[in-house]
Order: sequence, then structure tokens, then C-alpha cells
Amino acid sequence: MLTRWSRAISQLTRVNYSQKNSELGRHLCSFKVEKLLLVCLLHEFDSKQDSFTLGSSIVVNLNKVFWSKPHSLALAPDSPFRVEDPQYEGLKRFLFKLMLFYSKQSKSIRGANVIYRRVIHQVDRPAIYDVFSLEKTFKTTFSLLVIHMWFCLRRLKQEDKEGVELGQYLYEIYNHDVELRVSKAGVNLLLIKWMKDLEKIFYGNIVAYDSAMLPEAKQDELQNVIWRNVFSDDGTSTPTDAALLPAMSRYVRRECNCLSLTDREAMFSGNFMFTSLGSTTADTV
Repeated sequence: MLTRWSRAISQLTRVNYSQKNSELGRHLCSFKVEKLLLVCLLHEFDSKQDSFTLGSSIVVNLNKVFWSKPHSLALAPDSPFRVEDPQYEGLKRFLFKLMLFYSKQSKSIRGANVIYRRVIHQVDRPAIYDVFSLEKTFKTTFSLLVIHMWFCLRRLKQEDKEGVELGQYLYEIYNHDVELRVSKAGVNLLLIKWMKDLEKIFYGNIVAYDSAMLPEAKQDELQNVIWRNVFSDDGTSTPTDAALLPAMSRYVRRECNCLSLTDREAMFSGNFMFTSLGSTTADTV
């Protein structure tokens, strides 16, 4: 798995994408949608007790949000949400060092775990579904997971080799979580095949998102990719709310810019948080 992810990272770090890669992204982002829809139905069947009413707690004017200037997402030093490594002294520290607790690999794994906790904190909460009028199904949750994973992996690539290595650990944690979610949705007999299909969709999505962010991309390319990957089942229908796609496109671009302004230490330790959508107003985002 790490080898495959390394190959994907190598491909995505090229300065220019070939037309072939762009077409690959467009093709894979809609890979076997009918299978995903089956998973959606299974997830809804198993998770009805966790459902919520869309729009029940947040009313948003989509034309007025996500216009504010990007800023670092790093947590303040006194934030209660920060996660710090324990600083042991004396014999206890010696024993922990002996067990490689402070090794580079151990720190990277702990950092990747915290980063992924930030991802699922944003994706599993009702706010993001309310703001963007999404029904919470396996498909929408998976699509949002991919977007927020892409945010993080895109930022980590800016830190060269160490960032790519941390991205590998992060991807493994994500992959394990997706496997648990698929299993919870009731897919057990063909789990390996499902995971391979979802892996292809993941790679196709991140290629498509990266291509849409290139300077030479069409003005509406990011909106089109978001529509195909998140909202549309067949990639051909159109949104009923004209403000929906521009708003989510602004959210995506803004989070990317905010993470670019987030320092290396905050990224590697996971001490950052995505923009809060729980109290979304024109003044806050």
C-alpha cells in the first residue's frame, strides 16, 4: 500500500499534468458509481439511528460565506484542543526512549493520527452536511473524507520528503478507517474488492482536484469536479441551488490557502483545525 501511495505522490508532485492524467482523473472520479450507491443504501439502513435533519440547526446564505481572507489554521499555544507529546523525565523518559517512543517514526505515526482526527472531526459532524445541503450517506461521507485528506496531503507535499513520508502514514490510517466504515455498512464478503475500488476512486479524485487547481485549469473546473465527486450520482444532473457549487468551491480553495499558511510544526503535530462550520456566518468565514 505504501508503495502505491508513493507512486501516486510522485505522479502528483510533477509541475505540469499531462492531458492523459487529466482524463484519468475525470474517468476515475466517477468510477463504478453504482457500487457506491449500493454502499450508500447499506449505510443508511445500518445508521438510521444516527441520522439528523438537514438544515435543522444552521441556516446559511451561501452567497455570503467563505469570502474572508485566508489565515493559518494552527492552534494557539493555549488552545485546549492542542495535542502535545508527554515530556517525561528521569527513568521514565529513559525507558520511553528505549522503546523508541521519541523516534522519528513514532512521532510521525502519532502526528498522522492527530491529523486524521482533525479530518474526521470536520467530516463526521452535522455542520458540513447542513451548510452544503448534503444527505449523510456513505457516498457523501467518503467524498468529504477524500477532499479533506487531499487538503492535508497537498499541504504535506510542500514539506518535501518528510511531508511525503508523513502523508504515507496518514493514508494508512485513513485506509484502515474506510475499511471499518465499509464493514460497518454491511459489506463483508467482498471487502477486499470494495477497498480496491475505493482506492482507485481516491486516487482519481485527488488527481482531478489537483488538476482543477492548476493555473491553466478552466475557471469552472473545480466546481465541475466537486459536483461530480460529491453531489451528483451520474455526473450529468445539475444542482438545484445555483449558489451551492460556488460556495463549496470557495471553501475548498480557502482551506487550501489556509493550510498553506499553516506552519510546518502545526501540520506535523496535527495542531491545527479546519474552519469551523458550526456557526457559519458571513462575518466569520
